[in-house]
Amino acid sequence: MSAQATRLLIVDDDPDIRSLLADYLQGYGMQCSSVANGSAMLELLARDSFDLIILDLMLPGEDGLSLCRQLRGQGETPIIMLTARGETADRVVGLELGADDYVVKPFDPRELVARIHTVLRRSRRQAAPLEVQEVRFAGWTLHHIKREITTPDQLLIPLSHAEYRLLCVFLERPQRVLSREQLLDAARGRTIEAFDRSIDLLVSRLRQKLGDDPKSPRLLKTVRGEGYLLDCKVE
Repeated sequence: MSAQATRLLIVDDDPDIRSLLADYLQGYGMQCSSVANGSAMLELLARDSFDLIILDLMLPGEDGLSLCRQLRGQGETPIIMLTARGETADRVVGLELGADDYVVKPFDPRELVARIHTVLRRSRRQAAPLEVQEVRFAGWTLHHIKREITTPDQLLIPLSHAEYRLLCVFLERPQRVLSREQLLDAARGRTIEAFDRSIDLLVSRLRQKLGDDPKSPRLLKTVRGEGYLLDCKVE
């Protein structure tokens, strides 16, 4: 095994899935460890590190969402949620807690490999030192290091991981119409199905943080049939 191999941790209570994934991913040059529950995961992470964690949602004891929250409180290791739940609300909760992607069972292992590569590329870009630590727009300020925004009245508002990534996408492309597919592809590093509406819920939550009236938004405007637009200048 190459010393440069990507190191993955698979957390799933199904031994067949753990074995299948480990065998398949190792065929792509990835080094895999696997555990059956959150306690074993935390114990292993206390003495070892990994490039990415594949985390099942339905686990005995603490579930994947609770574990995802704990992991995000400890660091920025990329997380792909693996679950049989495909509802939009479940995907949004996972993203809000800091998951980088969400794969619904059953899935094509080749798709998971592509997702892993994409998430890792995005994670490495985000890990690069930030040349600009603050971005100002419409009286607001985004603080990259703390991942929070300052209101025009100088109040601090924290952002979830998903809200922060989404706002960064808008600020990188101000006054341009972005489709739902473009937003999720940029914010999560993946291509989504056209009927996936999780981006609508994420935009709604970001609007709440920005004090944007959903019926008549001033900043994050809806362009009917096309997507969303950040309608302001960015400094």
